[in-house]
Amino acid sequence: MDFVFSALSETNIFRGLTAEQVEELFDGRPFRIREYERDQYIAYSNNTCNDMLFVLKGSVRGEMADFSGKKLKIEDIPAPNPLAVAFIFGRENRFPVDIIANEQASLLTIPRDVLIYILQNSRVVLQNYLNAISSRTQFLSKKIRFLSFKTIREKIANFILTNIPKESNVIEFRQTQNELADFFGITRPSLARALAEMEEEGLIQFERNKITILNREKLNKLLNN
Repeated sequence: MDFVFSALSETNIFRGLTAEQVEELFDGRPFRIREYERDQYIAYSNNTCNDMLFVLKGSVRGEMADFSGKKLKIEDIPAPNPLAVAFIFGRENRFPVDIIANEQASLLTIPRDVLIYILQNSRVVLQNYLNAISSRTQFLSKKIRFLSFKTIREKIANFILTNIPKESNVIEFRQTQNELADFFGITRPSLARALAEMEEEGLIQFERNKITILNREKLNKLLNN
């Protein structure tokens, strides 16, 4: 059990507390640990969300389907991180997306009444939790804006300009082209064609895991048409 409290102390919810302090907060209250295999569903969209979930090992992803049934990856969540922080409370406390294991993963489940007890007994955790909810709201707002773009070129331009470091023309990323295509909700060939077209037009230079902006003004115009 020491591993559980050590992992929790590294999450944004329990940040600032030691593993021993986290264990004291639980005070023997119940939680569960479940193991999942790669591509196994952990929760389905619209399922009731009554418990706090934490990824202790491995990573999971959030996916949603559009009206045609095509899957769109919303994000990857590696360990140690919480899931569905903003959806445990409220009138519609349901998972907004499907949660699927990317690999073999261990998840911790904390009942809502235990979470309430912890929030009531730790100012640090309460503040962390409120910050986490605010961060998720901001993330979802950005995701909604991203999904509002109609063309692949617009989505690529938004991805680059949103994620590129300040005062830099170069963005480096860990995702493969397949992973980026999943993120954009398109096929890999479609992504490759769009990147090649933008490179031919002198907007960007694309390498394996790096994109260099060659014409920021034109890239911005793609988002302002």
